[in-house]
Amino acid sequence: MKNPRIEPFVDQIIHGDSRLELSKLPEGSVDMIVTSPPYFGQRDYGDDAQIGIEKSVEDYLDNLAAIFTECYRVLKKEGTLWLNLGDKFLNGQLCGLPWRVAIRLQDQINFILRSDIIWHKPNAMPSSVKNRPTTDHEYIFLFAKSAKYYYDADAIRQAHVTFSEKSRMKGGRNHFGKANSTPEKGKNGGNSNLHDARWDQAFHPKGRNRRTVWEISLSKCREAHFAVFPEKLVERCILAGSKEGDIVLDPFLGSGTTALVASRLGRHFVGIDCSEKYCAMAKVRTENVQKVLSL
Repeated sequence: MKNPRIEPFVDQIIHGDSRLELSKLPEGSVDMIVTSPPYFGQRDYGDDAQIGIEKSVEDYLDNLAAIFTECYRVLKKEGTLWLNLGDKFLNGQLCGLPWRVAIRLQDQINFILRSDIIWHKPNAMPSSVKNRPTTDHEYIFLFAKSAKYYYDADAIRQAHVTFSEKSRMKGGRNHFGKANSTPEKGKNGGNSNLHDARWDQAFHPKGRNRRTVWEISLSKCREAHFAVFPEKLVERCILAGSKEGDIVLDPFLGSGTTALVASRLGRHFVGIDCSEKYCAMAKVRTENVQKVLSL
């Protein structure tokens, strides 16, 4: 850990207002941020410092912008922010909150938006609405602080589809290993490897680059009687955005998923939440993981 000023905060779950607690962290001290702020108007946690109970959408956006301004300050130059946020219907209209927050972070704070990822929830709650589709997705935004940032594509690659039974290409596996078998003659007209039946050379041996639709089920933990940040989702972000020994920050820690996944993957964490109840819950969950790792 090159910055000794961050050491008192490392592997700690901090109870307090993120706006205040983030200001105590030294500049450029965390390697990445993974977080899911409270959604607007969805749940009252009974704390005056909480985000999401503002009187207006604009106040909500202002408060989030203030917190992410501090996040930008404490993030290292090569660091990334992975932000999950759901939307809200008000007066019969979808607010578009994830994108409104994303644009604020771009225009007001200077974050670089590198990707919008669709988190598809196959076990999303059913809905009784009859005048629109049932929502079964949320957004995850990948932001960078600078043009050159850390991203480990190999850590989250997925299996190739082109030569598998799942291929939807005309002819499927029948193209592989046959001269002049490439179906997209115009698209790949200048690629001699493909047209000499060497498709295998055009594909990474560790798998294809991760796509932007992630199908991950909602999950629960025994201590919380509601859906929590899925561990598989957080794991994918942390693997892509950090190395072992790095520091992962979550300024809206909630029940502690980011902290426990970071610990399990050999990273350090800094977790902040305004709810004393959830901080206690997060400590129990994280301590249980650390006990298992120490065996």
